[in-house]
Amino acid sequence: MSMRGPKRHLLIPIDPYTLSKGAERVKAALDKALALSNLTDTVRVVETGTVGHHEHGVLLIVYPDGVVYGDVTVDNIPQIVREHLQENRVVEGLVVRDVRIGPFDTRARRVEKQVRLVLRNVGLIDPESIEDYIAHEGYEAAARALTSLSPEQVLETVKASGIQGRGGAGFPTGVKWSFAAREKAPQKYIVCNADEGEPGTFKDRLILEGDPHSVLEGMLLAGYAVGATKGYVYIRGEYRMSIARMRKAIDQARSKGLLGRNILGSGFDFDVEVREGAGAYICGEETALLESMEGKRGEPRNKPPFPPQAGLWGMPTVVNNVETLANIPLIVKNGASWYRQFGTPTCPGTKVFTLVGNIVSPGLIEVPMGITLREVIFDIGHGIPRGRGFLFAQTGGTTGGILAAGELDVPMAYDTLRQVGSGLGSGALLVVDDSNCVVDLVQNFVEFFNHESCGKCTLCREGTGRLLEILHRLTSGQGDPRDIDLIRRLSVNMKRAAFCGLGQAAPTPILGALQRFEEIFREHAESHTCRAGVCRMRAEVAA
Repeated sequence: MSMRGPKRHLLIPIDPYTLSKGAERVKAALDKALALSNLTDTVRVVETGTVGHHEHGVLLIVYPDGVVYGDVTVDNIPQIVREHLQENRVVEGLVVRDVRIGPFDTRARRVEKQVRLVLRNVGLIDPESIEDYIAHEGYEAAARALTSLSPEQVLETVKASGIQGRGGAGFPTGVKWSFAAREKAPQKYIVCNADEGEPGTFKDRLILEGDPHSVLEGMLLAGYAVGATKGYVYIRGEYRMSIARMRKAIDQARSKGLLGRNILGSGFDFDVEVREGAGAYICGEETALLESMEGKRGEPRNKPPFPPQAGLWGMPTVVNNVETLANIPLIVKNGASWYRQFGTPTCPGTKVFTLVGNIVSPGLIEVPMGITLREVIFDIGHGIPRGRGFLFAQTGGTTGGILAAGELDVPMAYDTLRQVGSGLGSGALLVVDDSNCVVDLVQNFVEFFNHESCGKCTLCREGTGRLLEILHRLTSGQGDPRDIDLIRRLSVNMKRAAFCGLGQAAPTPILGALQRFEEIFREHAESHTCRAGVCRMRAEVAA
């Protein structure tokens, strides 16, 4: 069914958060009220993905009116149907003013300072309807590629766009594809890495839940470009809604002849399956993911050879992140020059973030590369609650670097953040106010890595444990000034010599915090005081 039939569309975002707030009950009440009012022919209710705002409970978005109702309950439904849908009077008391919903523009949807390319359909279409995706120019890129472009032309377009992998490393996607394309092998694979495990990171889940066909189309185009005929989506096992929606999308694409044999009569075969991860953080590392898919313990492999040469079952394999693949259809459809108008010359495109922590408006956002941290926090996130001061932000998830107040105007892009010891990483952006203790937070980060270390190499297995012991000493008032140098030396050695990216990245927030807030660490070690009053220092010493 197309979105263009009825007089009005009511969009209700359905995700794990809104489900916990009663979204299914609200939708059921809405369906019943519309039927009783004989409005089912003129009003269509669409379950959609998140619109990125989690501070207003269950949302109800009325198109084409552009009205957004927040904290909607079952009790509000009769009033909304009667006053808004029958009498054309907005129910002012339920309207939320700080949620901006963009127009139906499938190529570049702008909302405040956001540019929604990857999220162009999220929150606008029914993610369980391939017809809705097609109505919003879905699969046009695949059709164009398979009927009028050679695999080499698709590959060159992606390479010319300059898109870098959105999984954390930032490696150029087109270059990675070219490694697999030049390999001669009886079988090649495309693997979508949808295994998110870091606290505060959930952007890939929301992309999968809000627009699964864009990821499938990206995989199809990748397969065509490199000569792969089989794809797998490796999804974290806890992501039940993502798994269900992706499986449904695969079935729908097969039924339309967009997956399987001889797609659109082109002679190209490509099919996709879902693989469920078991919840190990290390399986987000691409070679550990491949080991897991082969039925082995999820541990990283020696590199080289890299997966594009010898990946899944020894065959050339492209492993791309969810967000990376969701960009591909737009790039192929609109061209490299179009894509390069967004972002910076050295880092084109946009980045999806989950904005979390001490922020007035948390949620899912997409911004052009090069935007400053200040703009994200104060213009899009509307600042820090209760008038508290800004302490620091951690970009790129738990393995990301720390940025202090003096770095609020650093452009957020792979190259510029790398210069200050940070990165874009998994896309989680944690904002921390001055009521928190940086030593206590770093201890929490290390606790996570110590728990999630796969144990393969000594530096990560033992190093995270020793770091945790030292930080426990500091936060409990048992520290010593020598602990500061011990933390620094151990962290530097881990970064240099740990076997894989997990062990190498784990000390990043520690070193960043030490560089910017060493005086706070020394206060914990020397005078056994915590200026934020978070760490229980002298009380524990006395006990």
